[in-house]
Amino acid sequence: MQRRLAAILAADVVGYSRLMGTDEIGTLTSLKAHRRELVDSAIAEHHGRIVKTTGDGMLVEFASVVDAVGCAVNIQRDMVRRNAGIAEDKQIVFRIGINVGDIIIDGDDIFGDGVNIAARLETLCEPGGVCISRAANDQIRDKLSIAFADLGEQAVKNISRAVGVFGLAAKDIAALPAVSASATEDTVRSAAPKYEQEIHFCQTGDSVQLAYARMGQGFPIVKTGNWLTHIEFDFDSPVWQPLYRELCRDNTFLRYDARGNGLSDREVTDVTFERFVGDLETVVDAAGLDRFALLGISQGCAVSIAYAVRHPDRVSHLVLFGGYALGWKKRARAESEKEAGEAMLTLMRIGWGQENPAFRQMFTTQFIPDASKTQTDWFNEFQRISASPADAVRNLVANGETDVTSLLSQVRVPTLVMHSRHDARVPMEAGRRMAAGIPGARFVPLESRNHLIMEHEPAFERFLQELRAFVAPKPEAA
Repeated sequence: MQRRLAAILAADVVGYSRLMGTDEIGTLTSLKAHRRELVDSAIAEHHGRIVKTTGDGMLVEFASVVDAVGCAVNIQRDMVRRNAGIAEDKQIVFRIGINVGDIIIDGDDIFGDGVNIAARLETLCEPGGVCISRAANDQIRDKLSIAFADLGEQAVKNISRAVGVFGLAAKDIAALPAVSASATEDTVRSAAPKYEQEIHFCQTGDSVQLAYARMGQGFPIVKTGNWLTHIEFDFDSPVWQPLYRELCRDNTFLRYDARGNGLSDREVTDVTFERFVGDLETVVDAAGLDRFALLGISQGCAVSIAYAVRHPDRVSHLVLFGGYALGWKKRARAESEKEAGEAMLTLMRIGWGQENPAFRQMFTTQFIPDASKTQTDWFNEFQRISASPADAVRNLVANGETDVTSLLSQVRVPTLVMHSRHDARVPMEAGRRMAAGIPGARFVPLESRNHLIMEHEPAFERFLQELRAFVAPKPEAA
């Protein structure tokens, strides 16, 4: 069995049993005609895959939620035209629900909460309308000119958490223009940054598949994998996109999802610091990089330090931002600090996967306290998309046990350390101590409260200036 993130469309016919009881042959004939002349072609045009049909219903998988919504709107819009002139009690009317989430693939079939929620959304939908989840709405709101109404958090059958529901009524769909596949591709393309990324996969020694992305041209910069990434979704995000756009402007920029995150294998039980270092070794070897600058952010700093000590001949420059040599559990001085960390793990197991973002908001305010509402909302939802509750716990535990203090004095690579002065997630003292232990390292404090600096703050430009000046090739001496 495999896992992947996908958009799932679930559809069925309103009052199918009544229609069959009234006119079985006529109902089947009409439904087959609609499928043949409209539904199947719309799915194919929007790059969907019909997973299965169930009499009056169907389950369809899409790689893009933009395509899934465009397909649903087109079907419902054209069904209004096809039902014109037919008696109301004989009309075929669909309900459609769409969700984006993690699915389990078993042969040609798909399973999991991502599928179940799509099916429940379809039951909440009004006849002729479309209902989508909050996660789906967040992905399309800047890419399609379609405004779904916020129907609030709703309890649905067999799903333990409340689901955020957004709806588009039949009367609103009838007034919309057709959404062609080329139109959705154009809107996605126009919303994307200047540089396109190539996504590849590689396999570690313990058979874990890792996803990595390459973009831009020039001397390579490799960003070490860290907690909470998804190389497909964060590329278009209001949090990460500005930084990635700048880093690939003059360089080849390579980044990857650490095990248990994003497009890399999920539900991996062996999550340790040593595995993180091995994963970095696997990715750069698979990408064919001989020499590169290494960028570590947050817990990626410790992994970068370990790699640079083991492979000093391959790392030209080491840039560390918002990092530490000792993980949260190791640097906790009081017993109360350790207890607070353990309590956070317990809350994470319970609250991480809930549709309501209240729990994840605690993390967001630590990572980006000065973010805009758009950035905050995105990061709240992104946490749930990038890692499952179990994966999030395993990553946080591994990060808490990190200790590279004995390696600091062994670093022989030119090193630049930057840290937000008022970082709410990792105190600047942790970054200062890390820099002090590395021979010749330069330390630059940045005026910011954010653990992940935002494009709108002066610290963002200072970060880029320092990094570019440090990594830029020096002119040869005459």
